[in-house]
Parts: sequence; structure tokens; C-alpha cells
Amino acid sequence: MNAFKTALKLFIWMTVLLGLVYPLFVTLVVQLIMPGLANGSLVKQGNQIIGSRLIAQQMAQDRYFWPRPSAIDYDAMKPSGGSNLGPTSQKLKEAVEERKRKFGQDTPSELLYASGSGLDPHISLQTAYYQIPRVAKARSISESELKKLVDSLTEGRQLGLFGPRYVNVLLLNQALDNERR
Repeated sequence: MNAFKTALKLFIWMTVLLGLVYPLFVTLVVQLIMPGLANGSLVKQGNQIIGSRLIAQQMAQDRYFWPRPSAIDYDAMKPSGGSNLGPTSQKLKEAVEERKRKFGQDTPSELLYASGSGLDPHISLQTAYYQIPRVAKARSISESELKKLVDSLTEGRQLGLFGPRYVNVLLLNQALDNERR
């Protein structure tokens, strides 16, 4: 019976410590050190939340840069994931052909194939450059001006040396809207 009491006390102590004290402590520290990240990296326009820098949003208008296609329709409330369609899938082949008809035969693969998570907020620098003529025409902006904006919002490269360079589509589209108000 004594061992049972000891085990019960240990269970209650560990539950309070690891189930209440530790999570509250970590939440407090993170809220103090990096509140933006702790609260979902929300992007605001004025006082209105327009999205998260961590989640792609569907953009269909020519005046915006488009993210990668999403197998889950950019819905963050669904479990993230790809379409699970393999290279021999007729459904995948039809979806890619439809996107090629819409975007053109020389479209980068990023705009043809859905992202693995369905929520990827970034496109490669090359895919952003590919979209510049369409966006520039729709907004009546020079392509060189638009390229400068894309370059100014480029992210990536670990330690400035390794890895691809990419652009957050939401932040890029927000910058476009802010410049053209």
C-alpha cells in the first residue's frame, strides 16, 4: 500500500509539473521572446489579419503572384498533405495538363505540381521571375520595377551561402498592394 501511495504522489507531482507548470512556463517565455512566431506569424493589413506568413493562400487574379497548387485547397483547417498521386496516375497527368493549358507549356513545375504540404507559402525565385510579365501587365508596372520588389523580398540561403532562394507569396502580394494604394 505504501508503494501505491508513493506512485500516486509521483504521478500527481509529475502531472502538475509536466502537464501544467512546464507548458505555462514555455508559453510565457515564448510569448515574451517571440510573440509573433508564438501566435502564428500572422500578417496584418491595417488592423485586419489577412493571413499567416507560414500558410499559402489561393490567388487567382493576374495582378497577383500565384503560389504552388494545393491538394487541400489552401485550407489550414485540413490536415496538410499532398495529393498522394503517383507518377503513373491519370488524374495527376490530367491536372498537370490542365495547368499547362492555363499557364502555358513552358510553366515551371512548381506551378504545375501541388506542394507536398498543400500549404507551402513560398515559391522559388525563378518561379517568381516567370510570373513577372503577367503581373506587370495586369498592374501596369514595369517588369524591372517588379523584379526589384521580388529581389527585395527574397529569402533563403543558409548562412548566405547554401540552399535555394525563394519568395513568400503572401508578403510579396501584400507589398504589391501597399505600393499601389
